[in-house]
Formats: sequence, C-alpha cells, structure tokens
Amino acid sequence: MFEQFFTNVDVGTFLFLGVACFIAAFIDAIAGGGGLITVPAYLASGLPAHIALGTNKVSSSIGTVASSLKFATSGKVNKEMVKRMIPFSFIGALMGVRTVVLIDSKYLYPIAIVLLLLVLVYTLINKKMGEKNNFTGLNKSNIRQGKIMAFVMGFYDGFFGPGTGSFIIFALIKIFKLDFTNASGNAKILNLTSNLASMLLFIYLGKVNFFYSIPIGIIMVFGATLGAKMAVSKGTSFIKPIFLVVTTIVLVKMILESMFGIDVVGFLKELILSVL
Repeated sequence: MFEQFFTNVDVGTFLFLGVACFIAAFIDAIAGGGGLITVPAYLASGLPAHIALGTNKVSSSIGTVASSLKFATSGKVNKEMVKRMIPFSFIGALMGVRTVVLIDSKYLYPIAIVLLLLVLVYTLINKKMGEKNNFTGLNKSNIRQGKIMAFVMGFYDGFFGPGTGSFIIFALIKIFKLDFTNASGNAKILNLTSNLASMLLFIYLGKVNFFYSIPIGIIMVFGATLGAKMAVSKGTSFIKPIFLVVTTIVLVKMILESMFGIDVVGFLKELILSVL
C-alpha cells in the first residue's frame, strides 16, 4: 500500500498540497473561499484540469464534513431551513459537473470577479450587515429565494467552485437575515451537499486521483475542525473581518491570474517548497 502511494505521489507536491489545503480548510470553515486555494493548488500540482477538479472535490468534501459537524453540534444550523434547500443544491451541483466536463470553466472567471467585487463593496458599505441574527422564521418568499439560491450556488460549485462558501454566506444573510455565525453554519451544510454531489459524479466519471484526495482530505479535517471551533467560539465579530479579508484576497488573486496572467499559486508552491 505504502509502496503504491510513494510510486504514484510526488512527495514535494504532496507537502505543498498538504500545507495549502490545511490553510484552505481552516479559512473555508470560517468564511468560505477555500476553493480559491485548493483548486489552483491541485492545478499547480500538475494534475490534468478535470482530474484536479475531481480530486479537489473529494478532499474538500472530507474537510467540509468535519466543519459541518462542528457547526451542527454547536446549534448554528437551522435544520428546517437547510432541508428545504439541500435537494436544489444537490441537483444544481450535478448539473454543474456535467457542464464543466464539456466546457472550460475559465469563462466563469469574469462573472465571479464582478460578483465578488459587488459582495465586498456591499458588505463594506453596510457596516451592520450580519452583525445580529434577525431571522424571524420561514415564509413562502424566503423559502422560494433560498431554493433558487441553493440551485444556482450548487451549479456554480459543481461547475467552478471557488468562492462558493462566501457567496452562500452573503446570500443567507440577505435572504434570511442571519448573522455571520449562523450564516456560516448553514452555508457549510449547503456547501457540503454540493461538494458531495460533485464528488460522486466526478468519481463516477473517473476524474479523481485517490492517492492525493484521501490523504489530503484527512489533513483538511484538522484545518476545518480548528477553523469551525474558532468561528463558533468567537462569533460574528471574528467571522466578519475574516470574511472581508478572504473575499478581498480571492478577488485580487482572480484579477491577477485572469487579467495579468500571474500564476499566484505557482509562486506560492515554489515558496512553500523552498521553506520545507
């Protein structure tokens, strides 16, 4: 078993992925945005694009299970709310994966950049957004909006992925008037749903490298658990600044890569490997 592992895995690449994905899982558990680290990290590892996406979905799903459990057991998940949206998130993700294996996901970059910029500006302008939990219950209007959001975000996660957690947190605050802590908890469940749907289809299509995905997923469990613990214990006053910082970094990274052709993760890979 170990002989097969070392035959199929480059140790330097594995160390790079381990460090990058641990950090990504920690950040993602708090404010979303981990996919902007893990997806490019897998692509920088040299795996073919579709294999990189599928491998990332397996390891990310393992990590997201850990953070989801922490939020759920801490009372930060509204079960009645998320059970209405889970089927739409699942179906959306399946459709997203089926689409991404046919076309290049790079065409979503400009749209994602504009949306992230709008989220960032809106959150900065509305300084009290998400500071208090003003959720007053479910009604036809917010349930309908939630289902549409879950389907769209599920599709986006299956098709592309990066920034999904941030988008869901923002949407849950706007639709259901949640604070950042409760929005993060419910977002994790929806993100887990789309991750699992995407993972199952990528496995079915044979687009997963298990020699990387399973061990890296175990590493991500530790990062996700630590991040979720900090989010639950420190609350909105901790999550909101992290959300703004992560969204800004994600936005800058996407602009540098798409507009200026700068390989940010490739540079970080060389830096991490030089340190290790």
